[in-house]
Amino acid sequence: MSGPASEILRTAPWSARVRPWPRAELDQAGWEAFLTALPAESGLELLGMWADQTHIYALLHDDAEGLIQSASVPVSEGTYLAISPVRPGAALFERMIHDLWGHRAHSPRGWGAHDLRPWIDHGKFLTKAPMSAKPGSTERPEAFQFLAVEGEDGHALAVGPIHAGIIQAGHFRIHAVGERVTRLECRHGYTHKGTLSLMRGQSPRAAARFACRLAGDAAVANALAYAHAVEAALDVAPPPRAQHLRAVMAEIERLANHLADVGAIANDAGFAWPATRTGFHREMFLRAAHNSFGHRLMMDAVIPGGVAVDLSTAAADEILRACDAFSQEWPRLRELLANHTGLGDRMPGVGVVTRERAARFAAGGFVGRASGRGQDARRLPGYAPYDVLEFDVPVREEGDVAARFELRIEEIYHALQLIYQLLSTLPPGALAANVPAGEGEGIGVAESFRGAAWCWVSISGGQIVNCFIRDPSWLHWPLLEAALQNAVVGDFPLINKSFNASYSGIDL
Repeated sequence: MSGPASEILRTAPWSARVRPWPRAELDQAGWEAFLTALPAESGLELLGMWADQTHIYALLHDDAEGLIQSASVPVSEGTYLAISPVRPGAALFERMIHDLWGHRAHSPRGWGAHDLRPWIDHGKFLTKAPMSAKPGSTERPEAFQFLAVEGEDGHALAVGPIHAGIIQAGHFRIHAVGERVTRLECRHGYTHKGTLSLMRGQSPRAAARFACRLAGDAAVANALAYAHAVEAALDVAPPPRAQHLRAVMAEIERLANHLADVGAIANDAGFAWPATRTGFHREMFLRAAHNSFGHRLMMDAVIPGGVAVDLSTAAADEILRACDAFSQEWPRLRELLANHTGLGDRMPGVGVVTRERAARFAAGGFVGRASGRGQDARRLPGYAPYDVLEFDVPVREEGDVAARFELRIEEIYHALQLIYQLLSTLPPGALAANVPAGEGEGIGVAESFRGAAWCWVSISGGQIVNCFIRDPSWLHWPLLEAALQNAVVGDFPLINKSFNASYSGIDL
């Protein structure tokens, strides 16, 4: 590592209890020194934040060195020094931490503003700060204060939280002058399920049920990140066959979601027909997933230590038939999407996220890769069996709707090729390793179709003491807000769909 902030982490006391990446344990003075030095080291990116009853934790990525790092600081009298003035991606995490644990971020004079408004707590919790050591009684909440409309001719448009169609609940406040958007503000928390509380006190095996239900469209990725974290904490190595089956499921999930997104984006751009064909093939893959792994979204198939269900020869043949049928039509459909005049006129230059802004929010997945960032957790930090598989990570530079659309098209092809590779090299052997009733802390990662899903677990006495799952959308929603600036109001559905950020994944 290089730079003043990295040097502070390097010289701090380290906790080797956390695997596979030990944690720098800072005191209050060390945390302040770290945050003071952080603006001079732009390559040290904030990936996520969480808390327990006594500490704040930060997950970091050193872009220059390709290193993963975590740090902690004890909470003092219920407060801690805010990271958001120097890493704006921390803002939503700080609001979530206050709602769930009651720890309040503060910023010294001159450091910059930070947001203290509630995020998940809409005044409907049975107790205040439900995950704190001493949850308080609920209070009648004040009306949520959206940012004020600016300018003489400005007006606000409210969209949601209930929307037309079968989608999740989220509120969007669009500020505009005429048709020109000056600001988008998102409010979420409507799909809060208490996932983290439900996981506490469970065995690692039982808690896996909740991890895969954090967000249904990323059930495999979240379950895999959780399994990796548990396996790191307890020093468990899943069998090779389980690793391959996990990857088969992950690539089916990636393929199915990208197919749905390609059809939906084309539809929002005014070309509805592709959605019928991408929807058909997505359905064929979901049916094959159900017949192969017992669930259309493959819930409960990935468990700590391995997988819960084997893949029969007949089931593998059904997946291959779905792949073959799709492979026959995909080149023609892909050519049609690439050459359609309406799409070529509608998507380029719309909803741009610059490379600098994407880096500032450590964006991953197709959002980051469309803006020149090549991060993919299957490659870095990497995990089995992708270390022995051949696949490309496509990158675009434009950062617009067209780039995010084209990236999905490329990733569909690579996911398809990975499924063929995995099924042709599927090793024999056991499905799961024994998971002991031990103790430890672990951090795990899996590349979902949206980007890297991270998980942290703390285990003691064979039970989950604390856990946090970081969906990539935590860092994508603020970029959506930025991407809509100066767009026209009518572009909102198209730009929003090109991000397809998760509501449920960040509402916990």
